[in-house]
Parts: sequence; structure tokens; C-alpha cells
Amino acid sequence: MSHLDALPPWAAILVAVFVMLGALFAFVGSLGLLRLKNFYQRVHAPTLGTTLGTFFMLAGSITCFSVLHGRPIFYEILIGVFLTLTTPITLMLLVRAALYRDREEGSADVPQATLRE
Repeated sequence: MSHLDALPPWAAILVAVFVMLGALFAFVGSLGLLRLKNFYQRVHAPTLGTTLGTFFMLAGSITCFSVLHGRPIFYEILIGVFLTLTTPITLMLLVRAALYRDREEGSADVPQATLRE
């Protein structure tokens, strides 16, 4: 017997919807990684899909454990905050490294750097 047997049907449906939405966004992000043509396009889909997917998964987890314990449980919000802070920073670092590499190699797909005055 699982502790999830104590979950009311309305909460189980709500948790299932959140988890399915999270899985859908993660799947769409993965498809974007496969389908888009170059690195600069590909880097956006997984970051957005993963972030939105994780937020829906966290909403499902918060709902489930809040209903089971009979009080609001917000520990998972720390995961969301950490993800919100680290994902854009990682995206910028990866794109800047790729941009630098492509400019050094003289790739025609990347605009050349302009001097700031």
C-alpha cells in the first residue's frame, strides 16, 4: 500500500495534469533540440522546455505533498528558483563560447564583432 492511496481523486487528477503538462513541455524541448538546424537555434528549445516542464512537475509535487500532509509544502520552490537562475546563465555562457569559436574560425553564419566606442 502506497501513501498515494490517501490522495483524494480531485488532487490525483490535478497532479496528473501537472505531471503530463511537464512531460509535454520537456518532450517539446527535446524535439526542438532534434529538429532545429544550428546550435544557436537549438540552444533555446531545451532550456525553455526544461524550465517550463520542471515548473509543472514542481507544481504537481507541491500539490501532491500539500494535500497528503494537510498543510502547504513549498520546499520544492527552491528547485524552481535554482533552475530559474542557472538556466539563462548557462545558456548565455554556451552561446558566447560558441560565438567566440565561430568568429575565430571565420564562420560566415555569424556576424562579426563590432567595436564599442
